[in-house]
Amino acid sequence: MEQKMRRSKEKKSKKKIGLWIIVSLCTCILLAVGVAFYNVHKTMNKIHTPLTEEKQEDDKPVTKAAPFSVLLLGVDERKADSGRSDTMIVMTVNPEQQTMKMLSIPRDTRTEIIGHQTVDKINHAYAFGGVQMAVDTVAHFLEIPIDYYVFINMEGFLQIIDTVGGITIDNDMELTYDQYHYPEGEVTLNGEEALIFSRIRYEDPRGDFGRQIRQRQIIEAVMKKAATPSMLLKASDMLEVVGDNVRMNFTMKELWQLQGLYKELNQQMEQLSFQQGAGERIERIWYYIPDEAELQTIRTTLQTHLQK
Repeated sequence: MEQKMRRSKEKKSKKKIGLWIIVSLCTCILLAVGVAFYNVHKTMNKIHTPLTEEKQEDDKPVTKAAPFSVLLLGVDERKADSGRSDTMIVMTVNPEQQTMKMLSIPRDTRTEIIGHQTVDKINHAYAFGGVQMAVDTVAHFLEIPIDYYVFINMEGFLQIIDTVGGITIDNDMELTYDQYHYPEGEVTLNGEEALIFSRIRYEDPRGDFGRQIRQRQIIEAVMKKAATPSMLLKASDMLEVVGDNVRMNFTMKELWQLQGLYKELNQQMEQLSFQQGAGERIERIWYYIPDEAELQTIRTTLQTHLQK
C-alpha cells in the first residue's frame, strides 16, 4: 500500500515538473525585485532572447489570455560538446478553460530535423541548429505552433546550489556513481554532487523516470532555499547564474502573468505520453519510433487545446 502511495505521488510530481521548472525560474528571476530591481532588469535583458522568426510582442498569446504553447529545453552542455536537449517538454495552456496539457517527448524519437535535411533523434536538433532548430523540429513533429521556449543549461544552472550554500533533499533510493555515494534518506549536496545526482540514469532501476524525480527534488530544494529571507543578500549572485544559463522569449510582463496562471492551473493539468511506440535499431543506431495512430491522437489533442 505504501509503495502504491509513493508511485502515485511520483506520478503527480512528474506531471508538474515542466511548469514547476518554468515557474521556479520566474521565482528566481523575480525574487529580488523589491531590493535589486536594476539587477533584475539587467538579467531580463540578458535572458530575453527572441527567436529568429519571432512574433510581434502585441501578437503574443499570453498577453491576450489566448491558448499558447511552451517548449522547455533542458540542455546538458559539457566541455567540448555543443550539447543535446536532455529534456524536451511541450506544454499547451488554455487560460479560458484553465487547463494545461503537458507532453514529454522521448529524446531518442526519430523524426525529420527541420532545417538540417536529415532524419535523426529529435534531441539532436538543438546540437545541429540551436534553439531555433529545436523549436522548428518540435513544431513540425507535433504539427502545432510553438509560441514560447525556455532554455536551461542544466550544468551551469546548478551553480546556484553553491551560491545558496548547498541544498538538502530526501533521497528515496541509495545510489552510487563512481566515487559519489548517495545514501537513502536526508542528503546534503553541493553543486557538483547535485549535478552528478541529477545525471544518474543506468544505476537507477527507474531509468529516466528516476532521473526526472531527482531533478525535480533538486529544483524544489533550490527554490525553497532561495526563497528564504537570508538569501535576499545573495540575490544578485543568483541572478547572475540565471543570466548566464537561461534563455527564453518571455518578457518580464509575461513572466508575471505566467505566475498568476500557475496558481489557477495547478489542479487542472493533464499529462500526455507516448506509450505505444517501440525501440528500433536503424543502421546500428537505436531510435524510439512513435506509433503513428498514437502520434496523430496526440497532435489532434494539442491542436484542439490550442484551438487551432
